Amino acid sequence: MKYMHEQGSLPIEKIHHIGQPYWYAEGGELTPEEFGVTVARELEAKLDELGAENVAAFVAEPIQGAGGVIVPPSTYWPEIARICKERDILLVADEVICGFGRTGRWFGHQHFGFEPDMAPVAKGLSSGYLPVGGVLVSDRVANVIMQTDFNHGYTYSGHPVCAVAALENLRIIEEEKLVERVRDDIGPYFAKAWHAFTDHDLVGETQAVGLMAGLQMAKDKKTRERFEKPDAIGTWVRNHCVENGLILRATGDRMLASPPLIITEEEVDFMAKTLKNALDAAWREWR
Repeated sequence: MKYMHEQGSLPIEKIHHIGQPYWYAEGGELTPEEFGVTVARELEAKLDELGAENVAAFVAEPIQGAGGVIVPPSTYWPEIARICKERDILLVADEVICGFGRTGRWFGHQHFGFEPDMAPVAKGLSSGYLPVGGVLVSDRVANVIMQTDFNHGYTYSGHPVCAVAALENLRIIEEEKLVERVRDDIGPYFAKAWHAFTDHDLVGETQAVGLMAGLQMAKDKKTRERFEKPDAIGTWVRNHCVENGLILRATGDRMLASPPLIITEEEVDFMAKTLKNALDAAWREWR
C-alpha cells in the first residue's frame, strides 16, 4: 500500500520488503504452488543480500488483509517457516486482522500450520468495542526477555476497562463457539456463495478462508488481464453495493468481504444477490 507509506514518509530506514504472494497478479506462467515457493525464496535471497545476522525478524500477515484479502498459495508459509528456522530469524505473524476466529481458527497461522515467534493482536480481541491490543510471544522469546525485568509499557497499558471488554468478548466467543461456527457452519456456507462468482464474466478468481474473502475482477478471465484503471471499477462496484445496502471494500480491482462472525445464512444470501447485481451492472458498463 505504497500510497499510505508516502503519506507518512515511509518506508522506515532499514526495513526491507520482498514480493507479495499475489499469484493472480504476479504469478505469470507459474502454478500457484510453484509461485508460492518462488516468492517465499525471495526471503532467502534478501537474507543473503543483507546478511542474516543483520535481520531481526520477518513480519507478514498470514492472509494479506487490507491489501486485498490475498490468500497465499499453500506452499508459501511452509517455505517461509523453513527459511526462518534455518537462518534463525524471528517469524512474526501479524494477527490483527486474521486473529480471533476470522479464518475459522483462533489465529491465521494455525490455518496454515506454522508457529510464529511473535504475534501482534488487536481488533478481534475486543471485537472493536474498545481499543485494545497486544503481542503474543513464544517461549523462545519470553525465556530471553524474562532473564531480566521486562521494563516496557504505554500510558494505558493494562487499562482495566479495555481489559474487561476483551475478557468478556473472549468469553462470548468461547461460550457461543463462534470459532467453530465459522469453521464448520457459516464459513463453508459463505465460501460456497462467494466461490459461485467464479462463473461470472467479470470475475477472474475468488478466495475465501473462514469469513474472509477476496474477489478478483478481470478484463479477460483467460489471460488474467486486469483493467487499466483498477481503482475505477472497484470503486464503481463498491458504490453500487453500498447504495443497495451492502458494505464491501474495494482495493483496486479486488472486492473484499469480512462479515461479522454472527452473520446468518439469510444475510449471506443477501450479500451474494446484491454483489451479483453490482457485478452484472459493472460488466454491462465496462464491456
